[in-house]
Amino acid sequence: MTESFRRSGEYDYDDPQGPYSQSHGYSAPVNPEWPPPPAYEPTAASPLPAAGPEPEPRRRRARGSVALLAAVAIVAAAVGGATAYGFQELAGKNDVTATGTSTAVVPAGKKGDVAAIAAAVSPSVVEINATLDNGSSTGSGVVISSNGEIVTNNHVIAGAQSVKVRTSDGHSYTADVVGTDSSKDLALIKLQGASGLRAATLGDSSGVQVGDSVVAIGSPEGLTGTVTSGIVSALDRDVTVPTDESQAQGQGGDGSWPFQFGGRNFNGDTGSSTTTYKAIQTDASLNPGNSGGALIDAAAAGNIIGINAAMYSSSQQASSSSDAGSIGLGFAIPVNTVKSDLAKLRSGGRN
Repeated sequence: MTESFRRSGEYDYDDPQGPYSQSHGYSAPVNPEWPPPPAYEPTAASPLPAAGPEPEPRRRRARGSVALLAAVAIVAAAVGGATAYGFQELAGKNDVTATGTSTAVVPAGKKGDVAAIAAAVSPSVVEINATLDNGSSTGSGVVISSNGEIVTNNHVIAGAQSVKVRTSDGHSYTADVVGTDSSKDLALIKLQGASGLRAATLGDSSGVQVGDSVVAIGSPEGLTGTVTSGIVSALDRDVTVPTDESQAQGQGGDGSWPFQFGGRNFNGDTGSSTTTYKAIQTDASLNPGNSGGALIDAAAAGNIIGINAAMYSSSQQASSSSDAGSIGLGFAIPVNTVKSDLAKLRSGGRN
């Protein structure tokens, strides 16, 4: 605020018994020792200013409003999230970004609106292209820091000779693999020379319930920024994926990743070296290339609740157009698993 304020006493107010008191008809007792008044009336060269409201009360009220906004801002900074949105409403802003590590908050009136969620979170989802000894793989990733830390699936970058990343605004970066955890199918990569990226808000997957509305964002078949929606169709599904790098790379023959669920193999054989994790099941349409992308709680303010990791893709889809399309069977690694693994990934752990 550019308006400045004076301290108490800096304004010069007239004493009600001062030199202009006679013009208001004020009569004071005369002390005989005082000098007599002049024999003529004072000239009207300097008429009195028109009476008006004193400025000090207005300034006090303005100062009080500033103090109120400042107090709300301090509380918002302290607790974040919903309180930050409260300050947003007072300040008249449409989007709020929590310091350092979060997406633009979806306005309260737009929660559940897929378009609003996509606009807020898409800048925090990237496309990943890994060059392998025997070809290449395409997946997605979620930005978790403004300087280019990205979480993805281990199977997206397993065995990669080089990793390239493209952000939602079309910028391309070379990425280094920081840490991997094949037991949880997670990996952390870091973009070279990146800054000012919009980081996602990692939510709390412990509160997710069957039937919750969700939004998925990723790069299926290299189609960057593809948005789909659905619901959480089940929780705590035991999903088994390969840990061997050669098994993880496109064994399904159609670019999808093999996994095992309910004693059955999907998209190819997972091999003998596998790992099993508890997954969120969703019917949001997922396709090859969605791996590593974001699963978002549509009822929250753009919070990530999972990292999409496995999806069923029928081997007959390529030859039969009648079978084409998602069958609504996808799985995501809960975001609480991701958060518990971040310290290990950042330390450069490899397994």
